[in-house]
Amino acid sequence: MSPDKLNIVAMMLNAGLMVQFVILLLLAFSVATWAIIFVKYVQVRKAYQQSAAFIDYFWKTRDFSNAFAQAKNMPASPVARMFRTAYMELKKLNRIAKTSGGAEDRSESPGARKTMGVETVRRSLNRSVTMESLRLIQLVPFLATAGNISPFIGLFGTVWGIMNSFHGIAYQQGATSLAAVAPGISEALVATAAGLAVAIPAVIGYNYFTQKIRILESEMESFASDFVNIVESDYLAYREAAR
Repeated sequence: MSPDKLNIVAMMLNAGLMVQFVILLLLAFSVATWAIIFVKYVQVRKAYQQSAAFIDYFWKTRDFSNAFAQAKNMPASPVARMFRTAYMELKKLNRIAKTSGGAEDRSESPGARKTMGVETVRRSLNRSVTMESLRLIQLVPFLATAGNISPFIGLFGTVWGIMNSFHGIAYQQGATSLAAVAPGISEALVATAAGLAVAIPAVIGYNYFTQKIRILESEMESFASDFVNIVESDYLAYREAAR
């Protein structure tokens, strides 16, 4: 078999209009899939590195102000963004507590206000975990969609091309051999190959990113729980000192 008969580009150009449309559609899916894989890989990689660095720094310094300054330098870290949100909420609560009037202080005990402050920080962290998870999962569902439907799109193009090849036999006298339909069938099979070429990296990318995102979500939930425990401990120490 001569090399020109294996020319994929020539097969695509010689295929029918429907097969060509299917191949172009799969080409668009392929470009989008690889673009998403590249973008998400960079995003998840930076999120991993900066989150690990921030968590190490947080536990070493144990100072919220220093950790907040460090978090500003780690924009790709979901854990750092969570901490910034919780820290700002905590600062706002402390500012409100300092500016509260005497009447309000008598109507509500400091312990009750502190408990409400802890719950406010907890809710803020829970919202942050949800928002950061949504940010990380963006575009990843497209990989699952591409991996699921691309083989069927390619199969549709192949079936359509084979139907046209066999349909053409009815209009050709004495051309009922396999050689008469082989070129059309081979051109149609390119659509199936294209569908698999899109689906395989899409499925691999989807499984990879979902696993990494689950690990990051676990890290965020653990940090949120630890941060709330620290705030609760500080408030308990405050109440003991107030007594």
